[in-house]
Amino acid sequence: MGDRICNYLPSMTTPFVPAADRYQSITFEPALIVKHQRSGPRYTSYPTADRFVESFDAEAFQRHLAQRRSDAGAGPWSVYVHLPFCATVCYYCGCNRIVTGNTSRATGYVDYLVREIAMQGQRLGEERTVRQMHWGGGTPTFVPYEDMARLMSALHGEFDFLPRAELAIEIDPRTVDATGMARLANLGFNRLSLGVQDFDHDVQVAVNRVQSEAQTLAVMEAARHSGFRSINVDLIYGLPRQTSTGFDRTLDKVLGANPDRIALYSYAHLPELFKAQRQIDEAWLPSPAAKLEILGLAIDRLTRAGYLYIGMDHFARPDDELAVAQREGRLQRNFQGYSSNADCDLLAFGVSGIGQVGASYYQNYRDLAGYYAAVDRGVSPVQRGIVLSADDTLRRAVMQALLCRFAVDIGAIETDHAIEFDRYFRDELIELDELAQDGLVTLGRERIAVTPRGRLLVRNICMVFDRYLREGKGRARYSKVI
Repeated sequence: MGDRICNYLPSMTTPFVPAADRYQSITFEPALIVKHQRSGPRYTSYPTADRFVESFDAEAFQRHLAQRRSDAGAGPWSVYVHLPFCATVCYYCGCNRIVTGNTSRATGYVDYLVREIAMQGQRLGEERTVRQMHWGGGTPTFVPYEDMARLMSALHGEFDFLPRAELAIEIDPRTVDATGMARLANLGFNRLSLGVQDFDHDVQVAVNRVQSEAQTLAVMEAARHSGFRSINVDLIYGLPRQTSTGFDRTLDKVLGANPDRIALYSYAHLPELFKAQRQIDEAWLPSPAAKLEILGLAIDRLTRAGYLYIGMDHFARPDDELAVAQREGRLQRNFQGYSSNADCDLLAFGVSGIGQVGASYYQNYRDLAGYYAAVDRGVSPVQRGIVLSADDTLRRAVMQALLCRFAVDIGAIETDHAIEFDRYFRDELIELDELAQDGLVTLGRERIAVTPRGRLLVRNICMVFDRYLREGKGRARYSKVI
């Protein structure tokens, strides 16, 4: 390992503090992470999706939609469209996707999406304004352009998009070129998220996703030329055959491309849950210590390059809308990760899509057969969901504050939810005090704050407030927090 790498990497006992910013700072302490390492939810919602029940069905969803129609204060919508098809399988992937080389399957799927959108549109009230939209997958750019245009036309037929609405799409750089990026811009997309994971060829071969640096950077350049406002790059640490030296070279290339946002995900090896991961030889995975070295290297390089730590896995430039929203208290965490719009309910279209309407979450059928059958019957393809209790709503508010602002305003929580915080969360505060002794949080009468030492472990802090976990009602196999 070269001296340059050694200078970046922390020991397992020495705290490492990257370059601080006046808005956020983060401290990387490997020994502290090792001490508090555990598995837990990612909290894209609370309650988490494994708590959804099938007694919440299409009729329940329609009732909540009707309640929202009668709410004079209902604001704009956020929209998610799930496009599950991929041409090849990436071995690390745990997403709901369908691997096929037959694009006609995507054409048939879009037929059903168009029908679902029209069906739901008939049940919406006058408030059809969309502030943000995201197409995820799978690989949305697997879908033929003509079908993408047809899908976008159907959405514009049912919704009114704000002039500055965020329209985002996930892309695989191997599936588009400069002409394709111009076409996406013509459809109205202005944000993109593209997968890189690691540019190291040995890592790419090990996960069955080989894409060149030139191919990826050409797509980013074409996106900027076509007018995209924001570019996010996904990276993953902990992949097979990954090393600090190789990942440092990847960071050189990514930072040289100057994306607006970077998502730095931890690889969760769960082959018992995700069949594709069984193709990965566990002997190729970096050791826990080596994985932490890669994380420490990445945090140092990203913060030194001027990126702010938004939370969880996300970094953004100070002028990016995520960073601005965090400073202004508008940041929200939802099923797509972090969002700059805190007041949007979410409509989800397509197989396995998860949405939120008022005090409820819902999920569409997770298999194509079930999804198609429901649309053919003319009913919402909702398979399961949950109605939030007052306790759920309260705990969700606390977690949103921790995840998005790294602080809880105790007085505001008491006012909004008519509780005495100390009494209601007596047991939780006792447990938080243990985390405070390790410097992860500070506890005051008016405020609970996550310290720079605790920000990487914010999932642990949220778990303290998770009533379902506290009561031992585990249902899912969760990934480790780091």
